[in-house]
Amino acid sequence: MASEERPDTPCVAVCSTTFDEVCRGCGRTVAEVAHWVSMTAAQKELVWQRITREGYPRKAGLAPKTAI
Repeated sequence: MASEERPDTPCVAVCSTTFDEVCRGCGRTVAEVAHWVSMTAAQKELVWQRITREGYPRKAGLAPKTAI
């Protein structure tokens, strides 16, 4: 998905960092979520690339895609 087609934030309102520092809904770290509004477009793009590569963002109840 090209950055022009993306919403500003990968948040899918499935916020959970209960077991680690990564949100189970959007795939961002706690720090990335906290600093998202102050990140540059380039910084956000790097996060978007990583989380989409890892199978995020995802809707409730869906496991992230894993590479085989």
